[in-house]
Amino acid sequence: MATEKRDYYEILGVKRDATPEEIKRAYRKLALEYHPDRHPPEKRKWAEEKFKEISEAYEVLMDPEKRCIYDQYGHEGLGGPFREGGFSWQDFSHFDDLRDIFSDFGLGSFFRDIFDIFGGGVQTQRARPGTGYRERGGDIKVRLKLTLEEIARGVEKKIKLERYEPCPACGGTGSRSGGGLQTCPTCGGTGVVRRVSRSIFGQVVQTSTCPTCGGTGHVLKDPCPTCGGTGRVKKKVTVTVKVPPGVREGQYITLRGEGHAGMRGGPRGDLYVFIEEKPHPFYRREGDDLYMEVPITFSKAALGGEVKVPTITGGTAKFKIPPGTQSGKVFRLRGEGMPRLGGGRGDLYVEVRVRTPQIKNREMRELFEKLAQYEGEEDLEKSFFEKLRGVFKQ
Repeated sequence: MATEKRDYYEILGVKRDATPEEIKRAYRKLALEYHPDRHPPEKRKWAEEKFKEISEAYEVLMDPEKRCIYDQYGHEGLGGPFREGGFSWQDFSHFDDLRDIFSDFGLGSFFRDIFDIFGGGVQTQRARPGTGYRERGGDIKVRLKLTLEEIARGVEKKIKLERYEPCPACGGTGSRSGGGLQTCPTCGGTGVVRRVSRSIFGQVVQTSTCPTCGGTGHVLKDPCPTCGGTGRVKKKVTVTVKVPPGVREGQYITLRGEGHAGMRGGPRGDLYVFIEEKPHPFYRREGDDLYMEVPITFSKAALGGEVKVPTITGGTAKFKIPPGTQSGKVFRLRGEGMPRLGGGRGDLYVEVRVRTPQIKNREMRELFEKLAQYEGEEDLEKSFFEKLRGVFKQ
């Protein structure tokens, strides 16, 4: 019988409405805690399983599409490696996050070792003969502020940013003459150097990363003076992002291949566009629903009638209030809220606020004095004090 998987939010110890930043902080803490190299040999296999579990949860919850499917359908809704055959490191798309986490704590070498331990498909980027070391470009994260109206209808925005682009002088190769890379003379292309020494126990061989090529096995021939041999330079660019209707604060859109250019022809990183909502003067958003207050006259509250309110789509919605409507009464307008990413719309909740009229002339005063005779002020006060006494008797 298959073992039931634990809830991803429970694994990372975050709430279901956690932001990407909160998820990343939680993962960062757990990844360092359960890194196998931080445990003794007898506990290393247990740590490996824990590390796999938190990494699988992190991968799903950091991907908006996978997270949306998981929230609606659970583990069964996730296709591919997450449902058939378990978690696969080949599908883990946040390697840069892992590298940053471990590098910050001096665990850069552990980043490479961990995937070898787990049998994953991620290989260190040592150069193959004739190709050289091409490092993936870094990711870029930007914030995009949108109005509720823009979110409601969906919008296309142009974002200006500065990123690394392939060097025009060397075509991104990093070499001025086009000579490219050559085999490292120190290590002979292996990327490691060996030191042999003798002791009372016999011959001892020690290996370490080649100091000349940094483990790539190759060195650059005739570095380009424009880019310093990196194959890239910084440039200001404009990127277009299409925002679908119904996104929320804290969600992000991933533009694959729109990040920094890689070194010496390496693949580009990604661009992450985080959504921020601008405060609205009338609406308050809660999930897919909208809330607003609308003033009504004293006479309409007493007599009842039709109320008109603006909608987020730019139109007008109408609803009727019954006679004797009290201030603070909330009315629900179905389907007039924000669109949902999966289809459908939320609702609009309208709270009516009765506006007390100001006495502007003698005629109005006489009318309200006459009205007061019918309102039964004494009966109202009597009823109130009776309820109050009942509360204190309990």
